[in-house]
Amino acid sequence: MPFIEESDLLELHKDIDKAQIINERLLDQIKFKNKELKRSKIQRNVLAGITGIFLIGTLAITSFSAGLSSSNKFEKPSNLLVSIDSLDAIKSRIDNLKQQNEELSLVKEFYLAKEFLEKEKIYSVQVKSFVDNNITLASEALTNTMFVKTNPFYSYSLGNFETLQEAQRFRKQLVDIGFKDAFVASYKDGKRVQIEDPF
Repeated sequence: MPFIEESDLLELHKDIDKAQIINERLLDQIKFKNKELKRSKIQRNVLAGITGIFLIGTLAITSFSAGLSSSNKFEKPSNLLVSIDSLDAIKSRIDNLKQQNEELSLVKEFYLAKEFLEKEKIYSVQVKSFVDNNITLASEALTNTMFVKTNPFYSYSLGNFETLQEAQRFRKQLVDIGFKDAFVASYKDGKRVQIEDPF
C-alpha cells in the first residue's frame, strides 16, 4: 500500500479547499448573470408591450379620426378631403415620373447626337492612328470620341464639332498640351471625308 506523507496530505486538502472556493465564486457569478438576464428579458418584454400598446393606440386614433373626417359632409361637392399619406404617395409618384422623364431625355439626346453625327458633316481632331484595332482606347459610350477605320489604319479622334473653326481651336489646345501630330479631319456617315487645314 502506498504511503502518503502528512505534508502532501495537507497540500492536497489546501488544493481541494481552493477549488471549492473557486467553484463557489463561479456559482455566485452564474447566479448574478442569470439575474441580469432575467432583468433584461423583463425590460425587453415591458418595452415590447409598451410599443405594442402605443401602435394599437395610434392605429385606433388614426382610424377614429379617419371615420370622423369621412362622416363630415361638405357643402360643395368640388371640395375633396385627401389624406396626407395619399398626398405623399402622389408627390413620390410625381418625383419618380420626373426622374424617369429626365433619364429618357438624356437617352433621347444621346440618340439625337448619334443621328447628327451620322447625317451631317462634322469635324474632329485626330490624335493617333493604329495598325491594329485597339479597342481598349475607345468606348461606344463616349459620344465625343471617334474610332474609325481609315485604310489601312484605325484612327482615334477627339471632339465632334459642327464648324471647322471650333475643331481648329480644339486642335490648338491639344497641340499646346503635347499632341504635336494632331490634325483636323471632316467626317460624314462615320467615314473620314478629308483632312482639313489646321489653321
